[in-house]
Amino acid sequence: MKKIIFTILALSLTLFANETDLERAYAKEFAYLKAQKQMLEKRIKEVRSQNEKTLAEAKRDITLLQDKVLQKNALSEKLSDELFRVNQHSQIMVDDTAIIESVLMQATTTLKPYGITLSVDKTRYQEALKTMFSATDALITKLSNVTSKEGVFYAKDGSEIKGQILSIGNIASYGIADNVVSALVPAGANKLKVWNAPESAQSAHAIKAGDVSVPLHIFLYENANKEIEDVIEKSAMDVIDSGGIIGWVIVVLGLIGLFLAVLRSFFLLSASSTTSTLAKDTLQELLSGGAEKALDFLKNKKGSTARLLKATVRNLDRNREHIEDIVAESILHESSRLDKFGSIILVMAGVAPLLGLLGTVTGMIATFDIITEFGTGDPKLLSSGISIALVTTELGLIVAIPLLMIGNLLGGWAERVKDHMEHSALHIINEYNKQK
Repeated sequence: MKKIIFTILALSLTLFANETDLERAYAKEFAYLKAQKQMLEKRIKEVRSQNEKTLAEAKRDITLLQDKVLQKNALSEKLSDELFRVNQHSQIMVDDTAIIESVLMQATTTLKPYGITLSVDKTRYQEALKTMFSATDALITKLSNVTSKEGVFYAKDGSEIKGQILSIGNIASYGIADNVVSALVPAGANKLKVWNAPESAQSAHAIKAGDVSVPLHIFLYENANKEIEDVIEKSAMDVIDSGGIIGWVIVVLGLIGLFLAVLRSFFLLSASSTTSTLAKDTLQELLSGGAEKALDFLKNKKGSTARLLKATVRNLDRNREHIEDIVAESILHESSRLDKFGSIILVMAGVAPLLGLLGTVTGMIATFDIITEFGTGDPKLLSSGISIALVTTELGLIVAIPLLMIGNLLGGWAERVKDHMEHSALHIINEYNKQK
């Protein structure tokens, strides 16, 4: 028992001693951790302070960099504007140089025929321009004067005439000789010929006397080397000839159509003029002597109306519907005669502009063939093809428009004649039935 008690007591003392050591160990660890915590908190404060300082410095650096970037951008935009202006100025200088070169080239070509030669140095354009303007001014002064010289010009028949030639610069001339005083026009190869204008003689005398106060009859020309042809008034035959074979075909077609229209007009005039009189006389004979006497009266009568009335009188004793059918059939039979040439006239009116179009195409083909062979240097070469192209179209319309109008008018006239014939036949039937 004592051992047990002693053992328990020993264990209790051991446990008490161990608990005290453990507390001391815990206390020591707690103190260490607390020191570590304080050290970490201090370190965190130091890091935060350092970070804030670094962040502030970074913000200052960013602000400075942004200012520098803005300055660089502004400088870049300024340099871009300067570069654009420089390029623009450079392009303007290139364009101006091209214009100056073109002007000098044109001036060199223009002044060369007058014996003026320009030497152009690409490094000294200013001096070349001064020379050009001075030479041009002197030439204009020279050409603006009226000069007189003895020379030769040509009459209308081609004979040479020696006399005095008054030149107004290089744009107009007058010739004064013993029997001829007139304005002159270029005859080609720098020669002059008499212009067909008798009223220009007074102007020639006025210019010779130095009197320019009166109105001048003057012919201005551009180049004495190009011949000026006299204006020739064309007759109708000349116009048709210029249209070629197609032009003549259109004219012949128009004449045939006009002839047919005249013939049809005579047919219709004869039919319309006799309808009323013949129907009235036939009705009198019918009412006075009966159908036989009316038929005897119509026996020697000719024409569409007479044939219609004969058919009507022969069938007066039939019923009404049958008689009206006979009248309609007779009018239908006579329509072929009353409408004679009507379709042909309208066909010709439709074909004429198509022939004109054919002539236009033919003329243009001929024109392009000439251009292919000779080029466009001489417009006279193109005149034949253009004449065919235009004249045939004109002739086609001139033929088509009247024929179309006449054809439709004659068609309407024929319809009125038919209506009048039908009305006359029905009137006879009605009057005969009343008598019965």
